[in-house]
Amino acid sequence: MYFIGYDIGSSSIKAALLDAESGKCLASAISPSREMPMQVLHAGWAEQDPESWWQEVINATKILQQQVAFEPATVKGIGIAYQMHGLVCVDKNQEVLRPAIIWCDSRAVEIGRQAFNKLGEQYCLSHLLNSPGNFTASKLRWVKENEPHVFERIHKVMLPGDFIGMKLTGKACTTASGLSEGTFWDFTAQGIAVDLLNHYDIDASLLSEIVPTFGDQGSLTATAAATLGLAAGTPVTYRAGDQPNNAFSLNVLQPGEAATTAGTSGVVYAVTDQHAYDHQSRVNTFVHVNNQAGGVRNGVLMCLNGTGIANSWLKSVVGELSYPEMNELAATAPIGAAGLQVFPFGNGAERILSNMRVGATVNQLDFNLHSREHMLRAVQEGIVFGLNYGMDIMAEMGSAIHRVRAGQANMFLSPLFREAFANTANVVIELYNTDGAQGAARGAAVGAGHFTLQNAFHGMECLAVIEPQAKLQSQYREAYGQWLYALKQRLSLGELADNK
Repeated sequence: MYFIGYDIGSSSIKAALLDAESGKCLASAISPSREMPMQVLHAGWAEQDPESWWQEVINATKILQQQVAFEPATVKGIGIAYQMHGLVCVDKNQEVLRPAIIWCDSRAVEIGRQAFNKLGEQYCLSHLLNSPGNFTASKLRWVKENEPHVFERIHKVMLPGDFIGMKLTGKACTTASGLSEGTFWDFTAQGIAVDLLNHYDIDASLLSEIVPTFGDQGSLTATAAATLGLAAGTPVTYRAGDQPNNAFSLNVLQPGEAATTAGTSGVVYAVTDQHAYDHQSRVNTFVHVNNQAGGVRNGVLMCLNGTGIANSWLKSVVGELSYPEMNELAATAPIGAAGLQVFPFGNGAERILSNMRVGATVNQLDFNLHSREHMLRAVQEGIVFGLNYGMDIMAEMGSAIHRVRAGQANMFLSPLFREAFANTANVVIELYNTDGAQGAARGAAVGAGHFTLQNAFHGMECLAVIEPQAKLQSQYREAYGQWLYALKQRLSLGELADNK
């Protein structure tokens, strides 16, 4: 018996085949081999073709089938994880009307800011736990204002994972967790955020049917099954945004537990049983995967857009170095990179900077002192320092983090990155042999009733524990303090600086 999980990222699509008996991942696939492109028509925009995600799901499934020979009927459930906050618009024939406006697109920042001012801080923070900001609802309003010919043809709007679910099942549906990430969810009313939709003049009928995070979400159509080489009727039994799913994949389900990931963007995600919010919405709160009546479980999420994408950009300009070679060279430079500082804010509006688009910069570059090694280290340290800045905000909200779990992937493959993270933030890092696609497969097993939340993680192993070291911690904290001082000076942060 097997379960398949898909992780719909903005860089690639990942797939995993989970053996139900052992709890082990038998096969994994990534497609395409190179990062998927983003369409950037204007500064601050970022779009992708949803049909390209579907094509890569097809390709990734074929790779799984090449790695392990399994009968289609032995797959008992499919789970979906996906890049959060995106907007997909389809017509009555389930045809895509325009490219998806994805998570790092900044065009709707001002629309969200105006909605926050008009609806008021009290409503937005107590009901949405966030400013409408640059989230999916504000992106939909942008379409209404700027592309009325598209808006009038919309039958349903959905998140990226909802779109893949629709391609699999023919059914347009979503979850409460998904609606919360788009600011379509009212935490007070425990239902659709009607007041925000009314303000945006958006009919609630455009939203998809709400289904449980774990459970029946439709089944493979004959067409989808034939395309994928799977069995018609195979149920889709789980879906979640990539960060709630990353937390689930690491068994982060209870208050006080935290997960982190450092892919294209970097996230720290802490579970709470409170309806917590940041007054400036620099850190956001969404419904967690195991939220239920009488047992509040929310995820407090800080996001740094410029994470793996910053390291990837550097790789493209330093020559033909592999990531392991980059990591080794970076480690030869001293902590603090001899004063060289990188601010990795070059991937759209940064929520932790109050949705400002400030761009990435290099500070205190000395042509006589700094080498490639210093730059390689400064980028990794700059990413860590940006994540720590967001964790400071989380601590102010009551979500201080002392131990965090991560999959051994992406930036966490770098020993230097792990060292810098643990010692700057003064946290213990636990690394596990899992990823988002495996998490989605485990979620599918829970949704199908084969696993419970209590036994869903057998087969998962802790590979390493990284603890802060007093000597290194003092050096990293000193470097972070200098970085933070320079950030405040550069941005002339005013009130934001005072809050730090």
